[in-house]
Amino acid sequence: EILPDGVVVRYGAGPALIVSFILLGFVCGLAALCYAELASMIPQAGSAYAYSYATLGELVAWIIGWDLILEYAVGNVAVAVAWSGYFNSLLTAFSIHLPDWTTHGYRAALLSSDPAVHGLLQTAPRIAGIPILLNIPAFLIVMIITWLLMRGVRETARANNIMVVIKLLVLTLFVVVGAMHIDTSNYVPFAPNGWRGIHQGAAIVFFAYIGFDAISTAAEETKNPQRNLPIGILGGLAICTVIYIIVGAVATGIVPYQQLKAADPLSRALTLAGLGTASWIVSLGAVISLTAVLLVFQYGQPRIFFAMGRDGLLPPWAAKVHHKSRVPHITTLVTGIAVAIGALVADENEIYDLTNIGTLSAFAIVCIGVLVLRIREPERPRPFRVPFVWATTLVGASACIYVMFGLRARAWERFGIWLLIGIVIYFAYGCRHSTLRRSRG
Repeated sequence: EILPDGVVVRYGAGPALIVSFILLGFVCGLAALCYAELASMIPQAGSAYAYSYATLGELVAWIIGWDLILEYAVGNVAVAVAWSGYFNSLLTAFSIHLPDWTTHGYRAALLSSDPAVHGLLQTAPRIAGIPILLNIPAFLIVMIITWLLMRGVRETARANNIMVVIKLLVLTLFVVVGAMHIDTSNYVPFAPNGWRGIHQGAAIVFFAYIGFDAISTAAEETKNPQRNLPIGILGGLAICTVIYIIVGAVATGIVPYQQLKAADPLSRALTLAGLGTASWIVSLGAVISLTAVLLVFQYGQPRIFFAMGRDGLLPPWAAKVHHKSRVPHITTLVTGIAVAIGALVADENEIYDLTNIGTLSAFAIVCIGVLVLRIREPERPRPFRVPFVWATTLVGASACIYVMFGLRARAWERFGIWLLIGIVIYFAYGCRHSTLRRSRG
């Protein structure tokens, strides 16, 4: 999602959004180098969790795994809700109008600053006096993706490849058409809130970068992972950064940035520029794009559960794999249902920050893990090596923490509560059933 609900442009960076993307490209690039080294050394399912387990020990690995569960679950909910918004816009273009109480979750209505949406609390149907506000499209798309993922890796990869191609074609259309309608006066003021706005904008728009680390969650299902994982991680990140910068520059050049506060900011920019047909096509592309993002999130999360279950930190059912599809089918179904239920009632903007803070903390620990492993096991074979390891890892970890400080205090509070719950579960169950501890007697 390029611009989460337009909020980062309107209230944060303004046209300097492109600087936020450049900053994040640098930060994520350092983390990606670290992911690439560890992925080539430790090609196991579980992403940062597996790497932390091998370098920093079980407790730290549990904390990272718990962070990643938060990242994928909450992020998945946010994307599903955003998908519903674009899908509803498409239906409206065809004069199909779903009842508002079926396209807005309870939390979305409760927290909305839009009087019409907030007013649904009073006008929605009620059961036992409770307003029924359920985001049905968000629920359905999550369940469809879950069904697709349970069919197996090959089918999932084929569908994802098709959606990525469509997404790139639509973004190319947006850039080509939009570039012909850029008004350079819209870039003034370039950074209306100064560096503070750029910093906060980076903390919010970081959500757009989440996913490159999911490549490494499939390490055990990748051919020649020592070679292909670094290429996939670094190449994917570089392409995304360039695309984000170009799209951000065009979007803020078409119309004044204050007008991009919308559920579908790219389509809105084209509509305001009088490009209705292109706007409709971009809306369709956004639906397809967000479907691909949902695939990434829902593909990665069950494999975190699988890795933690295999190590005994979660119950044995978390590590079960279907004998035909070779998919962790139980965790895929359980997480899919949990995310679908969350998407029924959630507000996307409320959970962007929570997703970002969990992911950034995992990135920081991965950076430190590379340095620790270089010191502890300098002779271990490394098909891919992080250049200038001391500078790269320390600057990478520090940069992730710096971006985290751009998030709101509420995100830190909820993150702390989540970590506390995770630590309690670890000492109540995980450490008692750990395969590592049992092997040591």
